Amino acid sequence: MFSIIIPTWNNLDLLKLCIRSIRENSSHDHQIIIHVNDGSDGTLDWVLSQGITYSASPQNIGICLAVNEAAMHAKLDYILYLNDDMYCCPGWDTALINKMKHLDTDLFMLSGTMIEPVQTNNPCVLVKDYGRNPDQFAEQELLTNLPGHRKPDWYGATWPPTLVHAKWWFKVGGYSSEFSPGMSSDNDFSMKLWHAGCRIFLGVGDSLVYHFQAKSTGRIKKNNGGKQFLHKWGIRQSVFDHYYLRRGKSAEGITLPEPEDTLNFRWQLLRSSLKRRLS
Repeated sequence: MFSIIIPTWNNLDLLKLCIRSIRENSSHDHQIIIHVNDGSDGTLDWVLSQGITYSASPQNIGICLAVNEAAMHAKLDYILYLNDDMYCCPGWDTALINKMKHLDTDLFMLSGTMIEPVQTNNPCVLVKDYGRNPDQFAEQELLTNLPGHRKPDWYGATWPPTLVHAKWWFKVGGYSSEFSPGMSSDNDFSMKLWHAGCRIFLGVGDSLVYHFQAKSTGRIKKNNGGKQFLHKWGIRQSVFDHYYLRRGKSAEGITLPEPEDTLNFRWQLLRSSLKRRLS
């Protein structure tokens, strides 16, 4: 059903767990594509031994270029972007497929729902600590407790795991390389879909993945994604998340309405314009 693209950067133990979870906990036979950044920890040798489709770069080229390179190898109609520090829970793909079947368009972005060990005040995730690293992972406890981890569908899909039709991935140009190594690149991709006419940005509450959290972003020199987003699109990222995507709000339907033309919304647009001019 899906071409699953996974960028990885010397996270072999996490990658092995991620791939095992796809193979053991998926209901369908998906294509897996890995982009190996650097791979000096033996990742490339392991990927070759597994017979997995891959692309590779001798150094870390960041998320944007890595996912675009991997997407070039996609053979199926739908591309799903997954991080290497995610464990796919049983039923994760069935929930996405069932939701997709009820849509009357192929222009959408669906996200799975992450279970994370650390509270970050993110309204889109469930918080429960099953371990911070693969060697601490309480897998059986997670699987036992899984029926109790459910969340209503939510608006504002942006983060992996994200599912889009391959046609629209390539129409909007994938991930924008100017956001390399990747800060705010997810939001930028959503904005590109928004401008293409997409109004379905739906988080699926029954599609669950466990996320070990930020196992690569802490090792890179980050780009100023917020500033780049502002200068590219003319609004602050937080305005897009709140007023357009309605990030984290319980979904009252499938399709997002247009932003409400309120006084506060106009004020936020003005603030964005002023900040862009002054920065």
